[in-house]
Amino acid sequence: MNTIFSLPMDIYKNRRLVAKLAKNDFKTRYAGSYLGIVWAFIQPVITILVYWFVFSVGFRSGTGNLGVPFVLYLVAGIVPWFFFQDALIGGTNSLLEYNYLVKKVVFNISVLPVVKIISAMFVHAFFVLFTIILYAAYGKFPDLYYLQIIYYSVCVFILVLGLSYATSAIVIFFRDLTQIINIVLQVGVWLTPIMWIVEASPLIGHPVIMKILKLNPMYYIVSGYRDTFLMKTWFWEHAGWTVYFWIFTILCFLFGSWVFKRLRIHFADVL
Repeated sequence: MNTIFSLPMDIYKNRRLVAKLAKNDFKTRYAGSYLGIVWAFIQPVITILVYWFVFSVGFRSGTGNLGVPFVLYLVAGIVPWFFFQDALIGGTNSLLEYNYLVKKVVFNISVLPVVKIISAMFVHAFFVLFTIILYAAYGKFPDLYYLQIIYYSVCVFILVLGLSYATSAIVIFFRDLTQIINIVLQVGVWLTPIMWIVEASPLIGHPVIMKILKLNPMYYIVSGYRDTFLMKTWFWEHAGWTVYFWIFTILCFLFGSWVFKRLRIHFADVL
């Protein structure tokens, strides 16, 4: 157990190195293109516009009794998903991408998944600001509930870090894992209430199905962002759901840390 908890200590001890590497990672990700880091923001914005056009204009989807434009409901849910998706893919491939550092005996490789997640958080911060401005344009100005954005961002960070420790270690030995994760993410974006209105869905009348859907930890986070921007509900008002999320996330982090520690002695040889 002491070995597992050494990972957070490694991150803390190397916090300055992590911050520097994350900043460099963000800058160099699109270094070879003319628009540079602008591409990090263009693709998600276009994705939002496409979903908005298809569901709001094409299918004329509404938000039922919520009484808000569909774009507000969509953006509040898809912004944390973008962060989760980008961070998980980056964290999974972190050891492969920085394989030259993995081969260095003196380098603490446990910080590499964290570097990729923090790099993804830079983009997330931009889209949170974008969401706040969009809501203000519709007359919904910031209030105390917006402080929950910090809480839910931490939730995503810890959840994806635990997953990334496991996936980044396994992918070195099983390269197909990256493709499997991409498929899971493609399915997950539809199983999580992002594009469809859960409050107006026929599934709301099937409590068993709803409970199964809520086993997805990202359901909790996406709903939390909407609670912050739309429903004006504090996270502690969903006490049981919050307890479940943190039990799941802590177990996930412990398992991911254990897998990472068990396999790390073989990383350099395989790479």
